[in-house]
Amino acid sequence: MSYYEQITAVRRDDGLDDVRAAAVDRSRRLAGLLEHRNALRGRGYATGEDYDARRAADDRLRDEIRECLDAATSEDRRAAALTMMVVAEPEILWEYVFEVHQTISSTSGWTPAEVAALVAVAVGCAPRYGFEEIMSLPFAAAEQLDAEGCRTLAPHLRLAERELERRDEAKEVDARTRRRVHCRIARLLVEPGERFPPPRLISAFDKWERMLRDRLPERAAIHLAGWLRTLSGPIARAEAETILALDHPGHERLAEIVAATSFNAPSPGPGPWERAAALAEYTGFGRRALNTAADRVTDVHSGKVPYVAEQAFTDDEVRTLGRVARIALLRDEPWLAELLVRLLPLVAVAPTAAKTLPSQALLYEIARAVEQFPTPEAVAALREARGVVRHKGVPKQLDRMLKRIDRTLAERADVAFRLPDLGFGPDGTLRTPVGDHVAVITVADDVDLCWQRADGSPLRGVPAAVRRDHADAVKELRAQVKRVRAHLTTITRALESGCHADTVHRYDEWRDNLADHPLGGPVVQRLIWEIETAPGQWQAVLPDGRHSGNASDGSEGLLVGGLIDASGATVPDPAQEGGVRLWHPIRAAAQEIRSWRELMTERQIRQPFKQAFREIYQLTPAELETHAYSNRFAAHIVHYRKLYALFKGRGWKPDGLLGGWDGGHEAQATRVLGEWRAGFFHEYADYAGDLELAATDQVRFERRTDGEWREAPLAEVPAVVFSEAMRDVDLFVGVTSIAADPEWADRGEDRYTRYWSMAAFGELTASAQLRREALERILPRTRIAARCSLDGRFLTVRGDLRTYRIHLGSANILMAPDDAYLCIVPSRGTAQDQLFLPFEDDRLGLILSKAFLLADDASITDISILTQIRRS
Repeated sequence: MSYYEQITAVRRDDGLDDVRAAAVDRSRRLAGLLEHRNALRGRGYATGEDYDARRAADDRLRDEIRECLDAATSEDRRAAALTMMVVAEPEILWEYVFEVHQTISSTSGWTPAEVAALVAVAVGCAPRYGFEEIMSLPFAAAEQLDAEGCRTLAPHLRLAERELERRDEAKEVDARTRRRVHCRIARLLVEPGERFPPPRLISAFDKWERMLRDRLPERAAIHLAGWLRTLSGPIARAEAETILALDHPGHERLAEIVAATSFNAPSPGPGPWERAAALAEYTGFGRRALNTAADRVTDVHSGKVPYVAEQAFTDDEVRTLGRVARIALLRDEPWLAELLVRLLPLVAVAPTAAKTLPSQALLYEIARAVEQFPTPEAVAALREARGVVRHKGVPKQLDRMLKRIDRTLAERADVAFRLPDLGFGPDGTLRTPVGDHVAVITVADDVDLCWQRADGSPLRGVPAAVRRDHADAVKELRAQVKRVRAHLTTITRALESGCHADTVHRYDEWRDNLADHPLGGPVVQRLIWEIETAPGQWQAVLPDGRHSGNASDGSEGLLVGGLIDASGATVPDPAQEGGVRLWHPIRAAAQEIRSWRELMTERQIRQPFKQAFREIYQLTPAELETHAYSNRFAAHIVHYRKLYALFKGRGWKPDGLLGGWDGGHEAQATRVLGEWRAGFFHEYADYAGDLELAATDQVRFERRTDGEWREAPLAEVPAVVFSEAMRDVDLFVGVTSIAADPEWADRGEDRYTRYWSMAAFGELTASAQLRREALERILPRTRIAARCSLDGRFLTVRGDLRTYRIHLGSANILMAPDDAYLCIVPSRGTAQDQLFLPFEDDRLGLILSKAFLLADDASITDISILTQIRRS
């Protein structure tokens, strides 16, 4: 197309022809390249050499167009952006939307006429699935205009508004896009000092126009009017009426949370929620709204309301219910627990046999609210809902959310230890008569359901008469067992997640809410605690036995035997108002740690989580020298997908996904520990067959200062925080390193074989050293003790055929005398299953399993193992 034809093509007789023509004239080369690409795209289907040639030409043109945009300066940049909008076909413009947006937003001097031309073109060419992105281009220029410029632009903005309404009616834009675009238009149309946006933006709410105009301050008006414009659903409209009936301060408080949750933005911090929670009117509405939601899903399940999957609540209602749920959770309202138990299970399952939900969106929104402000009762309600879901993907998502919720719960110490007793007696049992028999649920290390005759004599299983005549009662009792286990899981995870926090509780509250609790007691009695004997002085103790008798204050006494120290000696109870906190080995001397480990092993106390045998990590001289970062776990080759899954499971948040694409070369995973944040850097390494590999790098720490994360020297990081973060990183490397893959040695020529050989039998990490210490206590109690010895990094096992060395880190095996590698997969049900292990450690169990197998190698029948053993 010639230059004259191009100029003719941009004329539209709308008063902006000269502006467009001037822009094209100033950017002739760019216009020519765009026309060439338009023509190339319009030639139809091609194959073979013609396709390759056309593809190469298109790539060359694309690069040249980008070069033109990069080379343009000042007025040329404005002309280039307008030329892109005018000349490029919509699908080509879409390719360059980021570059054009950067050009527009970084260029000053836009005139109202130029912006009007941009608006006119965008309204006409914005595609269905990119309307907001294309409309953001003229808005980026319009937002640079002064008040007079915006007034000049107003007619064109009204055209954009009408186009948005047309596309809304045609269902070509979703609700969130509609709100965001309306909000940007509203900001441009509000006059300086005007306290109220143009009436047309709230035309659907004419009855509130006078109230809005009289009451809303400017900032709240813009946000609330954009939000009110397109509300749907009676619950959302009832929230709007509640908000509009408030005074100025109320509008300001609620505008903070409404604006943040209405336009797909992250939820605000606790401050705005606390200010909103002080409004009694809104809190009262919240209870009514959640009751209305529960009534609605009840009607869906009863058949009064027809069931349509995912349509029980509108998007606006979901966001409203999420807001009121956060307020109720923050206020710890006493009525909320019962209401969530009624609402969530019905939201999570269809009234039919379908595997759908009345509202997956509401289930997840309530879960996000609980994650922000968790309570034990809300967590229990979510777990119950998770148990009834039939949808394949929802339970996995809820499990991930529940893990995060349990960690967050540890930070709300005022509610974390609150457990319902569920009818259990002080001895931790619940007895339920069922016909002529009694069901007994007992809480100890686990939750067990057993049966007795009326005279108390035990039975091995469920009596036949009970199965036949009381099937519903049996089902409910099994459900009760699941509920109790869920409560214990919540409190255990909350306690472990709070290891870094050093949270101190009043002794009497700890005793009443946990130690004397029929469900919490069995957890507390297997953990080591510290009591404050004097200001700043702490003594480690272990609760010993079940409680009975009376305390000095007249209440039921804490425990038979009370509190004991690491030697087993009785320790007097502290003052009722004294402090108590969870013990962490990083604060203890080496001898004290050894004493506690001996006590746990002798008494065969298996702790709810690894505490006495917890790995500790202290600063090394090398880390003090590097000052700001640690290379302790750098330069390992790991299975990336396993690593990524562990990040999620342990509460670390990766800032990107590694891969062979732009921006996929490196990433950082972070975990927040109170006022500190740990960062673990890792890089993309390679593909090895069908495996994605990553390389580990530095660990760094940041501290929250003035609301921002700022890097801090390792020496300033609290010892508990440093140890807990490095413990996670050690876990990541130990589990995902290719050195832990026993099949890697058989891969033949491979660039990482040397790393595997070094790491698979290298120096022991803190986890492996802890494994060695546990084996020192366990092996003497086993039948293979005479055949085993610990030798440096290895457990040596003497069989009848050969002698074997099992590495305590990787569990890989070398055979004497030539250090040949032995690859075996242990069978299930071996003798070590009956051993007491003081903590859960899959690698420790694997080492013991291999040791039992190899100590009796003459009895091995697996031909694949025998072939390796007998090989010369």
